[in-house]
Amino acid sequence: MHEPRPGIDAPDHRGRIGLDRTGRDLDRNPDVRVTDVEVLASAWHVLRRTTLEYRGPSGRWETQQRETYDRGNGATVLLYDRARRTVLLTRQFRYPVYVNDHPDGMLIETAAGLLDEDDPATAIRREAVEETGVGIGDLEHVWDVYMSPGSVTERLHFFAAPYDGAAGIGERGGLAEEGEHIELVELVIDDALTMVRDGRIQDAKTIMLLQWSVLEGPFARKD
Repeated sequence: MHEPRPGIDAPDHRGRIGLDRTGRDLDRNPDVRVTDVEVLASAWHVLRRTTLEYRGPSGRWETQQRETYDRGNGATVLLYDRARRTVLLTRQFRYPVYVNDHPDGMLIETAAGLLDEDDPATAIRREAVEETGVGIGDLEHVWDVYMSPGSVTERLHFFAAPYDGAAGIGERGGLAEEGEHIELVELVIDDALTMVRDGRIQDAKTIMLLQWSVLEGPFARKD
């Protein structure tokens, strides 16, 4: 008898069990057979090593291994003021970019967060209030996108929503009890796009939504 393994055959600190079962029952692709799933880490999110058999174009089966990082799915929203041609973004410290050559780790982003147990629209309304203090009215769904499909399972739900910049905004947002120290950044859309071009905005989801806003969204030219 082996000792119960947290997250596998005994609840871990988040009450999860069966983390090694994810993917074993997949059958949507007849050229893929999952044969083993190993949990490498599950302190908060889950890192797995999956062994699978893949049938290539020649018809031969190959054994492959893939490591996947599962942090759940998330949502993000571009807050915009059409009349003032502004967007409301956030700036906060992100250690992963700091350790990978970003000058100071202070990344400018659209408001975003994990879904947890909520649907995407409910989750992003919650995150927008927590991060910016701005309530959201009508949400426009833009896309659902896999952001880093080589290793991260996350699918991010993209939204846009108007805010009333004329009513005033605060300087900071975030939940201190969660270690969030967020500075609010209001930018004219043309200035935001300049910051994309010169590298001051480097966050992928933010760049995607800013470019959408001028191609198809609230700042698109109406010919």
